[in-house]
Amino acid sequence: MKINVVALDSKKAGSVDVSDSIFGIEPRADIVARVVKWQLAKRRAGTHKVKGRSEIAKTKAKMYNQKGTGRARHGAASVVQFRGGGVVHGPVVRSHGHSLNKKVRSLGMKSALSAKQAAGKLIVVDSLAADGKTASLKAQLSALGATNALIIGGEKVDEMFGRAAANIAHIDVLPQQGINVYDVIRRDTLVLSKDAVAYLEERLK
Repeated sequence: MKINVVALDSKKAGSVDVSDSIFGIEPRADIVARVVKWQLAKRRAGTHKVKGRSEIAKTKAKMYNQKGTGRARHGAASVVQFRGGGVVHGPVVRSHGHSLNKKVRSLGMKSALSAKQAAGKLIVVDSLAADGKTASLKAQLSALGATNALIIGGEKVDEMFGRAAANIAHIDVLPQQGINVYDVIRRDTLVLSKDAVAYLEERLK
């Protein structure tokens, strides 16, 4: 499959051959959903915590006599039915992360890339270089149709380009190693540098 390559100023800059097995498969929405769930689960801090009955700072002595008071039977005041008592089965500090097969993660990325290509939302640029001016870069991206986009550079993002793009709303910039399914699908358009395309071809082959 051939994909047209453009420059940031929207001029044609040739084309690039890409693998149909990466950019031309039938997207699997169920696999994409699994990968996104896996990514977001890994992000969770898991630091939410409540105190159980054994952690409450109250005396463990019996509140009053078992019989003769005319009231219900009670033991310690740390039980769950009293204000200030423990919480039953409450959240504890834990990791929400779970494992996901490498082949599934790879298929999720291929599905996300293929979906962008099929929808005409994939743009390949020859290079990502800017003068550091937000206004000029914003105008160039608007001309490309990338007003809500994830932009993937090479091994390192050009410093001036990153500085200019940081001030533009709805534009995310990542180096090629940082590309992930969640960020691909959360933005309307995917902009890849030629270096990023070569990287993805090698990574997902």
